[in-house]
Amino acid sequence: MCEYCGCRGVPPIAELMEEHDVILVDAHEVRTALRTGDRAEVVERLRHLASHLDPHVRREEQGIFTALRDQGDWADEVAQLEGEHRGLDSAIAGLDVLDPDFDRDVLTLLLELERHVERENLGIFPVSVVTLGAAGWELVERARDDIPTFLPDVPRSALPGR
Repeated sequence: MCEYCGCRGVPPIAELMEEHDVILVDAHEVRTALRTGDRAEVVERLRHLASHLDPHVRREEQGIFTALRDQGDWADEVAQLEGEHRGLDSAIAGLDVLDPDFDRDVLTLLLELERHVERENLGIFPVSVVTLGAAGWELVERARDDIPTFLPDVPRSALPGR
């Protein structure tokens, strides 16, 4: 993951990127469960992953994505990322543990998730750091306040830049 643009020095972006890191660990745990063949564990790990994705996606969409769209910037990219959010959500909801392709479908989902995270970390997050104005950051902060992070007990003052 890149560190050269300074994204992690902006608290709302740092928080979203840290959530991405945790979500990728969740994805690794799903893969580990798949290797054991314990589909009940895979489903439990997927539920855990989804419990992190839900608030994370809502914060992105209500914060950075809305701010960029309101500013008239990067609307096509934002729409694509939001579509990917819907696709991931739909893919998770559509998984059938009894389907013979369950393992393949889960691995495909996890690969799509990883690609999506990379697009945000290396694309829209750096863009937002350099393009969002004061009104945009106010919107991002409101979303951040309205939908708290799932990160364990991280006081906001402990995040970079606070």
